[in-house]
Amino acid sequence: MNKSEIIDAMASKSGLTKKDAQSALNAFTETVTETLAKKDNVALIGFGTFSTSARAARDGVNPSTGAKIKIAASTVAKFKVGSKLKEAVK
Repeated sequence: MNKSEIIDAMASKSGLTKKDAQSALNAFTETVTETLAKKDNVALIGFGTFSTSARAARDGVNPSTGAKIKIAASTVAKFKVGSKLKEAVK
């Protein structure tokens, strides 16, 4: 399912127009992005939790050349599935 299909589904389930559903989805994704950028968590009880995690710098190998490379430390987004979502996709 892509973004336009999600917008269509949200509009039909909520009674919103497609434009309003798109605005709602954009607001949600922007809010989650801004919150994670501040290193805070977003918890939707039963659905899941968006969070960030720090990855340490490490050594790696370029698979095409076999050359050793340094991989810089970074912060990555994570999603942990909530109980209701986990049960629904069983």
